[in-house]
Amino acid sequence: MKLDQAKSIADSALKQLTEALEHGQSETLTAYLAAMARFHNYSFGNVMLIASQNPDATHVAGFRTWKKLGRWVRKGEKGIAIIAPMIGKKSDENADDDTICRFRAVHVFDVSQTDGEDLPQLLRVQGDPSDYTDRLKTAVEQLGISLQYKDDLGGADGSSSGGTISLMEGLPAAEEFSILVHEFAHEMLHHGNGDRPESKTVRETEAEAVAFVVTQAIGLDTGTAAVDYIQLYNGDHNVLAMSLDRIQNTAAEIISVLQPDES
Repeated sequence: MKLDQAKSIADSALKQLTEALEHGQSETLTAYLAAMARFHNYSFGNVMLIASQNPDATHVAGFRTWKKLGRWVRKGEKGIAIIAPMIGKKSDENADDDTICRFRAVHVFDVSQTDGEDLPQLLRVQGDPSDYTDRLKTAVEQLGISLQYKDDLGGADGSSSGGTISLMEGLPAAEEFSILVHEFAHEMLHHGNGDRPESKTVRETEAEAVAFVVTQAIGLDTGTAAVDYIQLYNGDHNVLAMSLDRIQNTAAEIISVLQPDES
């Protein structure tokens, strides 16, 4: 496909993405953020305590928090002990009214120890990328970028470190393609040149917008996945607007090598 044709495709997809961002958060993202807000941020010490007692734990919360989320702890499940601060007043009547902080053990439970309503999940890219994934891998390799697959990326599905792209093993085909485009965009836009935006919000908006355009171009169903991702990083249509040229040019370059020249 010629570059000007690819740019036309990119321009159309970017208009669609801009309009979606202008409409605000999707219902899925709103529900997801509301649920995640109920989980506590744990200190390093408590994270180590959780890991030592249940290495497979993913989402932990107290009995009452799970109940508010429409889930309940199964009978007989053993809680995970952590240390929680308790704020109170000094008991000595002659003492000053200063508050004091004590610590006590409390118990939390992993989601695997509970039953009930499903936790909200962000939508994912769906469809069959066919041989486009292999074409994309070839394009990555031709730029001298190493592609590797790993069992653990610290909770991420993909990462880019400047010359190396890492993806999680076992991703569904459509997600693998979309995430590879995202990380490829990071390599093209944010590594090896002096035009790297300082803002992580801008970098993630650019990479995900490129992924949106390219996945749209090959016919995958993106749903609200790209919009939700961008908004999770505090991006919006204004951030997108500042990077439109960079996004369009990068997406068009990728599309042009993925699509056969019809001339």
